[in-house]
Amino acid sequence: MRIELFDFDLPDDRIALRPAEPRDAAKLLMVTPGENLADRTVRDLPDILRPGDALVFNDTKVIPAQLTGIRRRDGAAAQIDATLHMRVGSDRWLAFVRPAKRVIQGDRIQFGHGGNACFLGALDATVLEKREAGEVLLGFDLSGPVLDEALHAVGHVPLPPYIASKRADDERDRTDYQTIYAREEGAVAAPTAGLHFTPELMARLDERGVERHFVTLHVGAGTFLPVKVDDTADHKMHEEKGVVSAATADALNAARRRGARIIAVGTTSLRLLESAAREDGVIEPWSGATGIFITPGYRFRTADVLMTNFHLPRSTLFMLVSAFAGLDTMRAAYAHAVNNGYRFYSYGDASLLFREENDGRRS
Repeated sequence: MRIELFDFDLPDDRIALRPAEPRDAAKLLMVTPGENLADRTVRDLPDILRPGDALVFNDTKVIPAQLTGIRRRDGAAAQIDATLHMRVGSDRWLAFVRPAKRVIQGDRIQFGHGGNACFLGALDATVLEKREAGEVLLGFDLSGPVLDEALHAVGHVPLPPYIASKRADDERDRTDYQTIYAREEGAVAAPTAGLHFTPELMARLDERGVERHFVTLHVGAGTFLPVKVDDTADHKMHEEKGVVSAATADALNAARRRGARIIAVGTTSLRLLESAAREDGVIEPWSGATGIFITPGYRFRTADVLMTNFHLPRSTLFMLVSAFAGLDTMRAAYAHAVNNGYRFYSYGDASLLFREENDGRRS
């Protein structure tokens, strides 16, 4: 499909730079194909969902994966910014670096200079490989938990580019850009639909009889990369690591058998469920890296409902939601959101999408 089909006008002032306070006060746009749009708030969820419905959360935890360092070579120095996006060993991370043209294989980069001191003021790494599109493989001098500790001391919260270009990160972001149920470290971007949940909202969902289940998908910096091709067939997704436990798979399959709905909280949860599902929709225990790319025409096998924030024009995430609820439906929903003051992107408002009927089964 042509990328231009997923374009839309978005005023700059619709980009949220801070989350709603409290989190569950954010707006929630209900989108049901073939029906009128409904303006609600996130705290209305217990009234919208049914007893027995199964919410699926991504419990990944964001790490301070944004690093600034100095590359020294032949007496010359250059500042290098790196965003870690996938751990591939106890001491190795894939990362996107800028400016990539100043880095070659074998370079040594000293991170932490002039920032928070750690291990005599630096965290050193070697460029083991240089790949396409500014991606490198970094081998750190530290490994395991010691490396993790160093990253927390030296690194910054990797705010999305559309926020980072407008303000610097601060201590508040370390809390704001993290779900309240985050527990598995490894993400460099938050599963943003989950940012809306508060302890009070969780308690009300429990009272309503709504189940909660967890999967883990470590969101990578590739989620922020623009689509640079003209046709979706030519775009390649960066892989992200995830896990669906046997307990979660069994619980969701049981929910489906009794006729309950599966509600994916965030596109990351949905992508992981689809990666773990068989053709007949049965979800299996799963662990590995997924690069699943979902565009209109895809036949969903798992979730009936998707809760997600509002996404960038021409992005893979807007393509995914268009596949889920229908392109025309989502174009109309986004126009409504723009015209009615909804806030976009990671710290913005949310939508609750009911799946378009495309397989003979009403969602």
